[in-house]
Amino acid sequence: MGTPRRPRRKYTRPTHPWIMERIVQEKEICVKYGLKTKTELWKAQSKLGRIRDQAKKLLDMTGEKAEQERREHMAKLNMWGISAKSMDDILALDVNALLERRLQTIVFRKGLASTPNQARQFIVHNHVYVGDHRVGVPSYIVLAGEEDKVRVTDEIIKVTQSVREEVKEAC
Repeated sequence: MGTPRRPRRKYTRPTHPWIMERIVQEKEICVKYGLKTKTELWKAQSKLGRIRDQAKKLLDMTGEKAEQERREHMAKLNMWGISAKSMDDILALDVNALLERRLQTIVFRKGLASTPNQARQFIVHNHVYVGDHRVGVPSYIVLAGEEDKVRVTDEIIKVTQSVREEVKEAC
């Protein structure tokens, strides 16, 4: 069970820390999705690894129960908004599929923020709602049904519009 003072890690670090190709790839992904640290990327990679491991176990199993668990596994991913029609699709997933479902990315892609880092700031400062609930966690996985319910507070909309008008006047 462990002590509450030392929670268990939810990710695994790279086996060899100084491979230049991996460092460059991780840096590009962190900039693209506005991740604060590589730990967030490693958590997503570990989560994807657990999803793939489950898919591999389900492929090895046979029987009626295995088929039901496969359907449940694919339904869970489809609920998250990750399209998976077969187990092979699950095994072919990459980390970008999970990072695209983060609240931070959704806020940026919907145009509610001008950069991923600004989207992160809005979320951390509690200006983002998912449905009726205020969410302050940038790594929150937005479900497929919740995607159209993501919005920012009215105050932020007014401020960003006034800033855009000032920029237009200055140009």
